[in-house]
Amino acid sequence: HQGRLVIANLKGHLVLIMQGRFHYYEGHTMAEIGIPVRVFQRLGVKTILLTNAAGGINEHFQPGDLMIIEDHINFVQNNPLIGPNLSSFGTRFPDATTIYDKGIGDYAESLAREVGLTAHRGIYIFVSGPCFETPAEIRMMAGLGADAVGMSTVPEAIVARHAGMQIAGISLIANLAAGRNAQSLTHEEVMQTMEGVALKMNAFLNELAIYLARSTSQ
Repeated sequence: HQGRLVIANLKGHLVLIMQGRFHYYEGHTMAEIGIPVRVFQRLGVKTILLTNAAGGINEHFQPGDLMIIEDHINFVQNNPLIGPNLSSFGTRFPDATTIYDKGIGDYAESLAREVGLTAHRGIYIFVSGPCFETPAEIRMMAGLGADAVGMSTVPEAIVARHAGMQIAGISLIANLAAGRNAQSLTHEEVMQTMEGVALKMNAFLNELAIYLARSTSQ
């Protein structure tokens, strides 16, 4: 995570790109994690694409696959909206029935296959980290209906929903979750998977960003 905010012109469309993010395991509060989204809201951003590297819980997922996030589970049981509510940001009790946009998800799934990536739909479960999960925890999460697990994305999605943004969420399955193979989990494994699909991911994200920018400007 380089900790930079890049302002880019993507085929005539102004795009803001975060190279890095705040994590709960780094000691930030949930509200602090959502600050970049609040800044984007004030800048007039209407659509946000949230990406992450995740562990594959679903037995059909393999490292290097993508998961289009259909819904999420906040396993941390803390919320960035706790505290006084500013009506200029959003309503006190935002609806969470549909957080992730299905139309964008449909396009992203089709685009992923065009660039040679295997894409699935699924539910992302958010945990605090920084420890990887135990096999027992993964079995419990699978029972709850989770398909992939990670340490980010949900706080930003909650704030973006509160802000009335259109939201897309994409998980790169970087490793098999604990108990799905006999090997120990390491951060190096995650990085190796990401490096292996970097070219395809670059093509995928570039085209998806152009699609979102065009859709927002219409």
